[in-house]
Amino acid sequence: MRYVVLVDGEHYPPVVQSALDDVVATGHDIIGAVLVGGREKLPKDGVDAFGEVAVRSGDDPRATLDAALRDLAPDAVLDLSDEPVLDYRRRHELVAVTLHHEVRYEGADFTFTPPPRLRLATKPTLALIGTGKRTGKTALGGFTARTLSEAGLKPVIVSMGRGGPPQPEVMRGDELEVTPSDLLELADAGKHAASDYIEDALLGRVQTVGCRRCGGGLAGGVEFSNVDRGVEVANDLEGDIMILEGSGSAIPPVHADATGLVVGAALPIEYLAGYLGPYRLLLSDFVVVTMCEEPFGSPSQISQITSQVRTAFRGTRDRDEIRVVRTVFRPAPTRPVDGLKVFVATTAPKEAATPITKHLESEYGCEVVRITHSLSDRKRLEQEIADARKEADILLCEIKAAAVDVATRSALGCGMDVVYMDNVPVGLDGDDAGELVRWGAELARDRHEAQR
Repeated sequence: MRYVVLVDGEHYPPVVQSALDDVVATGHDIIGAVLVGGREKLPKDGVDAFGEVAVRSGDDPRATLDAALRDLAPDAVLDLSDEPVLDYRRRHELVAVTLHHEVRYEGADFTFTPPPRLRLATKPTLALIGTGKRTGKTALGGFTARTLSEAGLKPVIVSMGRGGPPQPEVMRGDELEVTPSDLLELADAGKHAASDYIEDALLGRVQTVGCRRCGGGLAGGVEFSNVDRGVEVANDLEGDIMILEGSGSAIPPVHADATGLVVGAALPIEYLAGYLGPYRLLLSDFVVVTMCEEPFGSPSQISQITSQVRTAFRGTRDRDEIRVVRTVFRPAPTRPVDGLKVFVATTAPKEAATPITKHLESEYGCEVVRITHSLSDRKRLEQEIADARKEADILLCEIKAAAVDVATRSALGCGMDVVYMDNVPVGLDGDDAGELVRWGAELARDRHEAQR
């Protein structure tokens, strides 16, 4: 193993030298060292080398390590530092830099392995990843597909979900008009009929390849997936750009030419500034902050998130600041509902009931007689639909969770029609989500062509 080692001035130099000698004695090579801080036990002039191993230092250990990784191309980083020089946040920042170079990071009782990102796509690729579940990645995926289609492109979505099919499966959202009864047939055949790829196909109205994954790591790696085969399927489909959609905080295990990160406004700032938030920011070219309204995120929270994004470490290469837009989601029925009494089923929390109701009634001319937030609670959902059957003409439902196998089945059984609805990101204060994803797609195409 060829190591770059991290050292600090809180360790007595002879102790560090002895540790390096032990590493070499076990058959490894040390090709460089980075001083990450601390001066207590160093000579007054500092330290330039340990034996023949040159020591790099600088004001910002992230930048010093970034340059060392680029110049030396090690197999791994070996962390020989400790508290107080590297507290939890600083150490994770260095892990993030290392993983971004696709290099392994080892310490006394831990190892971080870079998630695989294989170059498999023959089309330009735009990834949409997230900080967790229910941030709006799938809604943004459908929005991105529609936006790029309107711009004259032919996108193909590769969707990765916890309920995806055993083999990559193509759904022609650009050709099919799938009805609630069609989705029930899928559910009866044993499929997860509200899987992300079905939502993408129906609401994005583009060709979509459904894939599955199981397990998720701290840096977004997945333990199992068939996304690699899904990308190979997408390579053979007609289209000129591939949208790679993440799942929860898991990242598609294939290379992306450009990447957008979806961040919910309620996210604790430490999830971006600490843990492996810096890794996701290093991967990203743009960020879409979603649900930028009370009760999800206060103005100060939203300001903190956007500031953290804009000031994020970008490495020592000439990389632009991350672009960021702030958005709110607004429901959009896929069929006219004007004049109808509707029962709304959503995964949004109860606090969202008022803005959802006001938007639907003012923009689409319906009357919201009830709203349930129980799409993820099958037993409660079934009872609430039964209770609403005498009041509502239709069930207006997101394609999420139990939307098909419970909500659609129960509504049709009660004599209610079913209309599905999308969630559309709307920019705040002049922010333009459409312009941002068009820019991201152009960036992906430029980088793909440069690689060729």
